Amino acid sequence: MTGRRGRRTATLAAVVTGAGLVLAACGGSADTSDDSSTLTWYINPDAGGADPNGGGQAQLARECSEASGGAYEIRVELLPNSATDQRQQLLRRLAANDKGVDLMSMDPVFVAEFAEAGFLDEVPSELTEEFTADAVSAAVESAGWKGQLYASPLWANTQLLWYRKSVAQEAGLDMSRPVTWDQLIDAAAKVDTDIGVQASLYEGYTVWINAMIEGAGGQIVQNPGADAADLTFGLESPEGKEAAAVIESFVDQNVGGPALGSTDETTTLDGFRLETSSFMVNWIYVYSSLKDADPAVFDDLGWARYPRTVEGEESKPPLGGIEMGVNQASENKDASWEAVQCLTSQESQKAYMLGSGNPAARKAVYDDPEVREQFPMADLIRESLDAGAPRPLTQYYGDVSSGIQREYSPPGSVDPDTTPQRTTRLLQDVLNGDALL
Repeated sequence: MTGRRGRRTATLAAVVTGAGLVLAACGGSADTSDDSSTLTWYINPDAGGADPNGGGQAQLARECSEASGGAYEIRVELLPNSATDQRQQLLRRLAANDKGVDLMSMDPVFVAEFAEAGFLDEVPSELTEEFTADAVSAAVESAGWKGQLYASPLWANTQLLWYRKSVAQEAGLDMSRPVTWDQLIDAAAKVDTDIGVQASLYEGYTVWINAMIEGAGGQIVQNPGADAADLTFGLESPEGKEAAAVIESFVDQNVGGPALGSTDETTTLDGFRLETSSFMVNWIYVYSSLKDADPAVFDDLGWARYPRTVEGEESKPPLGGIEMGVNQASENKDASWEAVQCLTSQESQKAYMLGSGNPAARKAVYDDPEVREQFPMADLIRESLDAGAPRPLTQYYGDVSSGIQREYSPPGSVDPDTTPQRTTRLLQDVLNGDALL
């Protein structure tokens, strides 16, 4: 076969070969202990870092190791900070058949790509019910690919609309009712404040665009699972143009600040803290951050569900979090899945939420009194997770996201009449092997 799919397969083979060379140049694969009970878990950085007592994934590793009674010992390795860099490092190791990776923490959008390439071990059938029964639906959807489960949700993140209660009142916004992006933009312009969003050329920008398109009732990828040549996109749909129009309004009414094109989660939080913005969409961790560092801001802090794209249509908040998978090449797969049972249990997810500030994927955790005391918006988080829409589930997600980021940057260049069409054409050319990103 020498068609378009053939070219994609050839590209993946080149990546695999290149990855092997990269690891060889670095001295071979990661350290593989002679002790078969040692499991290596590649984790994304969180508030606990590599500290076994820091409240993060490293602490879960220690606690589950101790609870195993010597059956296994989990050693953690830290992945880079950004999701893009995490994907690249994991992809290189998995493609190189690196047996030094047993467990891995994955952004939800990694699952489809890694599973399609055969890098992930399928979840044993006897564990499927345990991993999915009480998890939020969007996290479960992201853990599977083509009818098979490849991961267990560890935590599931969502974005809320955070606001200063005094400014919302001054602007005349009734925050007890759902608000639209248009209402929010008009209110911010009225009282001369900004709205914090993530619009830099990175993954967070795709997260925002996807949430707005989904909130209008559309999808970026209309036929998930299709081969590259058959993939169709909804960017040019009325829903896609609605999302582009919101970005255009941000620029026209100047409510994104002078550096809208370089905003990420951290700068968005900083702007809110420094009062350059009075509204922001951001992940749950900002609550603990403001509580610990800014008592004055915290006293005026309010929260509400993610803004609607269209009046009368429920919003579809962004979905984040981490899925736990097992390397197909691991020589300790039975012990690895046993460890995943412990690491993603209800008890572990509660401890992780309290220790790191990252929301649990298991719904029952939100009924726990300690969780409800630390997170007074617990019910809203659970509602937002259940209503959330995952980013496109496609084995070509990396190309799709990168193409969107490029064509929608800077935000000031976005035109609802031309940007969606131009982006669709680029994505089709890239996936057909006729263009490079």
